[in-house]
Amino acid sequence: MDLFDLTGKVAVVSGGSRGIGLMMARGLLQAGASVYISSRKPEAGQAAVAELSKYGVVLSVPADLAREEECVRLAAEVGRFEERVHILVNNAGTNWGAPLEEFPASGWDKVVDLNLKTPFYLTRAFLPLLEAAGTADDPARVINVGSIDGLRVPEFQTYSYAASKAGLHQLTRVLARELGPRHITVNAVAPGPFESKMMAATLAARHPGDEGDFAIQCTHGARPLYSSAQIKPE
Repeated sequence: MDLFDLTGKVAVVSGGSRGIGLMMARGLLQAGASVYISSRKPEAGQAAVAELSKYGVVLSVPADLAREEECVRLAAEVGRFEERVHILVNNAGTNWGAPLEEFPASGWDKVVDLNLKTPFYLTRAFLPLLEAAGTADDPARVINVGSIDGLRVPEFQTYSYAASKAGLHQLTRVLARELGPRHITVNAVAPGPFESKMMAATLAARHPGDEGDFAIQCTHGARPLYSSAQIKPE
């Protein structure tokens, strides 16, 4: 038995066209799963499909997941083709940084909507497909992508981001307790900084000309894997 064999499984990765989402989609494909990715921009989704298709069956369903009705539509679109979803990765997210005195209400609304409300809406929308897939011996999985900045005081002035990720960690605990008896596990990962479009400006400002090394050092030093039961460093 191959511990990482996902042959026959169906996975959905929100924000799967770049960054961690793209990496997770690739890993799932390499393990044998069929993967649906979603991003707001159709062209970004198609570019990701072109990159990932050599690893397995991958489809893009564009959706603006900051809106609840789009979360519902995404689940309905996947449900047109699949009777079950075994893995849901809630990865779509955004960030906002500004000095305390200048931090706008829009910087809260945009970040909290996508980072905290969207994982709740997506999990709820996919519940019928997740419940159809889960069994006592092999439950369905929900994986929430949190952040190390939801566990520590961040270095940068990203107030809404840190608060939204801390909230996501707690939401993970709540959903884990509720959905466990329904044969759905809910867990969170809390990565540190890494090279991505979202982190580009931050890394460039922090370490000009040395962004790659900085990202690697932070990622390795951040103890990035956490369990939904306790959200606790390994």
